[in-house]
Amino acid sequence: MKKEKLVKEFKEDLVEFREMTDKFYAKEVSMKDYKGFSGGFGSYSQRGGEASMLRLRMPGGRLTKEKLKFVADAIAEYKVDKAHFTTCQTIQLHNLSAEAVCGIMEKAFEVGIITRGGGGDFPRNVMVSPLSGVEQGEYFDVLPYAEAVSDYLMGFIKTVKMPRKLKVGFSNSPANVTHATFRDLGFVAREDGCFDVYSAGGLGNNPRMGVLMAERVAPSDLLYYVKAMVETFVAYGNHENRAKARTRYMQETLGVEGYRKAYLEKLEQVKQSENLTLEVQAQPVVKAGDSNIEFWGKRVISQKQAGLYAVAYHPIGGVPEVAKFAEFYEVIRDMEAVEVRIAPDETIYVINLTAQEAERVLAVTADGAANLFETSVSCIGSTICQIGVRDSQGLLVKIIEEVRKHDFADGVLPRIHISGCTSSCGTHQIGTLGFHGGVKRVNDVVEPAFTFHVNGCDAEGQERFGEQWGMMLEKEIPAFFVELGEAVQAEDTTFEQWFAQEPEKLRKIADKYLR
Repeated sequence: MKKEKLVKEFKEDLVEFREMTDKFYAKEVSMKDYKGFSGGFGSYSQRGGEASMLRLRMPGGRLTKEKLKFVADAIAEYKVDKAHFTTCQTIQLHNLSAEAVCGIMEKAFEVGIITRGGGGDFPRNVMVSPLSGVEQGEYFDVLPYAEAVSDYLMGFIKTVKMPRKLKVGFSNSPANVTHATFRDLGFVAREDGCFDVYSAGGLGNNPRMGVLMAERVAPSDLLYYVKAMVETFVAYGNHENRAKARTRYMQETLGVEGYRKAYLEKLEQVKQSENLTLEVQAQPVVKAGDSNIEFWGKRVISQKQAGLYAVAYHPIGGVPEVAKFAEFYEVIRDMEAVEVRIAPDETIYVINLTAQEAERVLAVTADGAANLFETSVSCIGSTICQIGVRDSQGLLVKIIEEVRKHDFADGVLPRIHISGCTSSCGTHQIGTLGFHGGVKRVNDVVEPAFTFHVNGCDAEGQERFGEQWGMMLEKEIPAFFVELGEAVQAEDTTFEQWFAQEPEKLRKIADKYLR
C-alpha cells in the first residue's frame, strides 16, 4: 500500500478516534473498551481515567528540527506539563485532555508524525542505534534501512490482524543498544555490509533471546524477512491468550528448530510470490566540520565525520522539563544538518555539531544527569500507567536525591534500570542492576517492594538476562545504594571493576536488604 494512500486512511480514522474519545470522557465507554480501541492510535488513558497519554512515533528515534518544533508548539498550545523519552525511542506526552490528545494527533500528520500503531496489536516504532550514521566504529549506517522497514510495516496496520505487538530493531555495532538480537525481529549489522537476522526474542515475562534465522543477508532483501516474520506470527502466534501472544512464545509452542523451520518456510513462500527488493537512496553528505579545532567535554562525542560532534543529554528518568523542547529548537534551528536522536536508554543526542555549536548545546542541556548513575533508566511508572504496580520514577528520584548527599565519584555506582512492573518498559532485565515493581508481605503488612535483578547485559555476544536475587522494600532501596557506593568508593575504583573482581561483595551488601 502506497504511503500517501495509507496516511490518507489513517487521517480518516481520526474521526472515529475523536468520537470514541469523547464518549470515554463522557463515561459512556469503559476504560477496558477504550484501551482496546485507543491503543491502536498510540494513545491510552492514564491511571484513573481522567487524562490521556499520546505516544509520538519517531522511527529510529530521529527527531528532525521540523518535528522538534511541532512538539514544542504542541506543548505550548495545549499546555502539556509532562513528557517522557521512552526506551522504544518515542516521545510520550502525558496528562492530556480529550481535546489535546485528538488535536495533537491530528496536527502531527502535518510534519510526518504518525501515532497509528504506537500501541495495540500492531508493528511498533522501529528502533535504531541512536548515533547511526555518525558513530565512530559503526559497521555502517543502518538508519535508511530502518526507515524503509518502518514505512513498509505501517502497511500492515490496516490489513493484518496480529496476535499482539511486533517490535523491530536495527543495530549498527556490537553494542546492540536496541537489543536487536532479542527483539521480535532484529537486524544486526555486520562488518561486511550485510545483516544477521534474529527473531522471536523479547523482554518482559518469560524473556527469550532471539533465534538466529539468517546470516549475511543483503540489505536489499530485508523486506522479505519482515513479511515472513509477520506471516509466521499470524500463522503460529497465540490468538487466544494475550499473555502468551508474543513472538517469543513460539519458541515454546513450536520448539526452536520447529520455529526456525516455520519461519524459513514462510520466507521461501514470500520470495517466490512477491518482489520486495529494497532500494535505499544514499544519504546526503553531512556538513564540513571544524577540522582545525578539537573540542572535548564530558558529554561530547566525536563523530566519525572529522570536526563534528554529538552532545548527550539525559534528563533524570527520561523526563525533561517541557520547556526544554522549545529551548532546543531555538538553539539548533539555524544550525546546518543538526538533528536530535532519542536513544533506548532515554538519553537524547544532538548530532552534526561544530565545536562552537556543541558549546551552545552543552549550555542548554546543563540540567541533565551529572554522572553515569544519574543516567539510570525508568519507565513512566504507576502514577500514570494503568498496569504499573510501583512508582518507578518516584523511586529513581528518591535514590538520586539520597545518593547526591554523598558526592560519590562518577562510576562508583552503575546505571540502573527500573520498571514499575514485570513488563520491562524500564529494561530492568538487561541492566547491570535492575528492579521491577511488586509487593512484599512483612509481618502481615503488604509493603511496596521491587525485585532485584543483577548482571544483565545487552552487548552482542554477551547477552544475558539478569539474575533475580530477591525483593527489596521500596523504602530501603536508597539506603542500599548509599551503602554500595560507600563500599566501592572506599576501594577507589568503579562499580564495574569492583563487581567483576569480587561479585560476592555485592551479595554480602544486598543480603542485608533482600527479603
